[in-house]
Amino acid sequence: MQSSGRLHLGNLLGALNNWVTLQEEFDCFYFIADWHALTSNYQETKDLNKNVFDVMVNWLSAGLDPEKSTVFVQSLVPEHAVLHLLLSMTTPLPWLERVPTYKEKQQQVTDRDLHTYGFLGYPVLQSADILIYQAHFVPVGVDQLPHLELTREIARRFHDITKKKVFVEPQAKMSEVPKLLGLDNRKMSKTYNNAIYLSDSEKEIEQKIRGMITDPQRVRRNDPGDPDVCNVFSFHKIFSSGEEINQVNRECRTAGIGCTDCKKMMGKNLLTYLQPLMEKRQKYVEDAETVYNIFIEGSKKAQTVARETLEKAEQALGVHFNRMGGKVTNKG
Repeated sequence: MQSSGRLHLGNLLGALNNWVTLQEEFDCFYFIADWHALTSNYQETKDLNKNVFDVMVNWLSAGLDPEKSTVFVQSLVPEHAVLHLLLSMTTPLPWLERVPTYKEKQQQVTDRDLHTYGFLGYPVLQSADILIYQAHFVPVGVDQLPHLELTREIARRFHDITKKKVFVEPQAKMSEVPKLLGLDNRKMSKTYNNAIYLSDSEKEIEQKIRGMITDPQRVRRNDPGDPDVCNVFSFHKIFSSGEEINQVNRECRTAGIGCTDCKKMMGKNLLTYLQPLMEKRQKYVEDAETVYNIFIEGSKKAQTVARETLEKAEQALGVHFNRMGGKVTNKG
């Protein structure tokens, strides 16, 4: 998960909850991608460390357990960067230029320069992130499948060139993700300023919910509404009970309930859902040293695994001089 901003409700439902479940069945590696955050935010790094800490706290508060999973920070495991370099030597340039998000983001993001090698080459770094842990499965959404397929292609090309099998070709681990839009009916994102953040207070969440867009055709209180086009109702379907969902569905269509009361009901249920996370979060925020130590120890554990894979990759390419006992001396 990138550390380009604070985590929001969409991150929790779209990925984090699934990760917590997966750690009960698999040996999982979860890392904070602070190097990836630089690919498009290299000019805005003043909040990077603060965002890394925010991700740390939210991961632990949501239930990622360092006794069950390896949780770490990307930049604390430099082997990622070395494998990225090695893979970049064998990855054809056209493969990167055809990545769907490459041209799309360049066209959509106009407030920063994305014509950099880092942005073009980030899929190679992403591949290194995956391959260095010999991952059998990667939890992804549908929109991330092209990136995972590229990782598989990069691994196969490396094997074809070196004639040695170094990496596991990872498979997608698909999961059903609840559909949750932002407060303005667009994708929930800090870029659109339409997100409910996991670090928001109860008061901030209540205020944001009051401003949510409902059925645009329902102008007055006694106008019947259509919950199927109302984003507040989509929140109800995730956070409210079956009885309340049926009530809102029925009474919205007959003007039996107003949008204000509908939002209040949903907001109360959302806060009830978030309450355990918010309480744990506050404890971790007050004990930053423990949080940092957890991720430092996790990074050491990850580095042990990463180093083994990197040595195999170096040997396959023939750049393992130091592994052979070679020494460099200063004769001056």
